[in-house]
Amino acid sequence: MKKHLNAAGFALAALIVLAGCGGAVKYPNYYTLHTPPPPDPPMAENIHATLAVREFRSPTYLRQGAIVYKTSPEQIGFYNYHRWAVDPREFLTNAVADRLRASGNFSQVKLYDGRLDVDYVLSGRLEELEEIDYEGGVKVRVAISTQMVRVATGATVWTNSVSEVGTVSQRDVPAVVSAMNATMERAIEKLLTPTPAPALIKAQ
Repeated sequence: MKKHLNAAGFALAALIVLAGCGGAVKYPNYYTLHTPPPPDPPMAENIHATLAVREFRSPTYLRQGAIVYKTSPEQIGFYNYHRWAVDPREFLTNAVADRLRASGNFSQVKLYDGRLDVDYVLSGRLEELEEIDYEGGVKVRVAISTQMVRVATGATVWTNSVSEVGTVSQRDVPAVVSAMNATMERAIEKLLTPTPAPALIKAQ
C-alpha cells in the first residue's frame, strides 16, 4: 500500500510540474480611447434649440471588444489579448456630445434616452476603427458618418462623414492605440467643423 501511495504522490507531483511547464495563464491587456476635453461652452444668448445624441452604431466586428486589424481589404483579424476597456461606440457618442455641448449652439445637449422631448436628434455610425497592415507600413483608419434630424418634421437637416488615416510610429499594439487616439481626435474635429447650429440649419 505504501508503494502505491508513493507512486500516486510522484504521479501527482509530475502532473503539477508538467502543468507549470505549460506556461503561465495569459491575461488580456485593456486599452482606452481618449481625446482632450473640449473647452467650457460660452455663455448662451437667445439659444433655445435642444439636441439629443443617439448612441453611435457600428459593424458587428467592432462591437466584440478586441482591437481589429486588416491584412487586406477583405480580411479582418482580432488581437485576442488586446481589447478595449470601453466600447468605442460609447466613447465616440460621449465625445461628440461633449463637443456639441461645448459649441454653445444648443441650450441643452444630452444623450438620447428614447424620449423625443428635444428639437433635434443626432445619430451616427462608427464605420471603421482598425489597424491597416497593407498598402505599405502600418497605419490606422477611423471613419465616421452622422446625421441630424428635426424631430418636429422628421427631416434630415444636416449630414457629414469623414475618413482619417494615421501612421503608426512602431510595430506594437500600444503604438497602434496611440495612433488611433490621435486619428480619432482629428476625425471628430473634421466631423463637427463647422459645428451644426440651429441658425445654419434653418437656412437650409
